[in-house]
Amino acid sequence: MNIPAKSEIKRKDLIRATIQLVNNNGFHATPMSKIAKMAGVSAGTIYLYFENKQDLVNQVYIEVKSAFTRYAFKNYEEGMEVEEGFKIIWKNIAEFKLQEVEEAFFLSQCDNSPIIDEAGRQEGLKHLQPLLDLWKKGQKQGLIKEVSPYTLYAFSIYPIAFLMNMQQRGSLRLNAHNIDAAYEMAWNSIKK
Repeated sequence: MNIPAKSEIKRKDLIRATIQLVNNNGFHATPMSKIAKMAGVSAGTIYLYFENKQDLVNQVYIEVKSAFTRYAFKNYEEGMEVEEGFKIIWKNIAEFKLQEVEEAFFLSQCDNSPIIDEAGRQEGLKHLQPLLDLWKKGQKQGLIKEVSPYTLYAFSIYPIAFLMNMQQRGSLRLNAHNIDAAYEMAWNSIKK
């Protein structure tokens, strides 16, 4: 579908407003009227792009998740050794979460609450397939613990969100040294 430039700008404004308002107020305290006002469009304009609030949040989630995974898998190639590939992906994820704080926080909220419906959640999971495949490869090679991908994610990737939150609060200043240390802890938590 070829959306005219002006329409695409309005849609992007709606997406930015949704991310900011959901991050600051939560899903339930973010009415469509507030999103429209912040985006500088009429409330009816939202419905030209999205069916309803759930559709809006699901689509924003998928778009942000797509941007996140494009960033996460840059410089990663399927044929890499497991540890090398994991290190590239992990560091890319850390970099994204530290540079794209609003988007990372939005993803974290969506991943840890029932904001996203099951169809949206499943669509989001598809974006992580290269990481899941890498872990499966590592398990077959006896390099990674035989636990579920959820457990692997919880112990190796999820802590990045905690570190990001601590930096946002001013409790921690992430630098190359402690990012490297965090990566080593992540790898050690999942390797056999």
